[in-house]
Amino acid sequence: MRLTDLQRAIIRETVAETFGANANVWLFGSRVDDTQRGGDIDLLIETELTDADAIARAEIAFLARVQMKMGEQKIDVLLDYPSRKAYPPIYAIARQTGVPL
Repeated sequence: MRLTDLQRAIIRETVAETFGANANVWLFGSRVDDTQRGGDIDLLIETELTDADAIARAEIAFLARVQMKMGEQKIDVLLDYPSRKAYPPIYAIARQTGVPL
């Protein structure tokens, strides 16, 4: 995994702050593979939030806070929540290849 211990801690802490203490986060994509170089940080966040406005606010707050704490990073976020009805194929890939943080 190509994230430092500090980066993992920041992501976990910020997910809990913005999506709730019971939220889970996985890293997937090229950053999981130690042999690759570069790449954005791809995250799958699972939250218990159900209100669409609350989910949108949490995502914006997460991205802003994590950028302030870690510096400018390219971060892509997939969100899973109880009322989600459609799952594009990338969700299956994220779950199959992702690593819990």
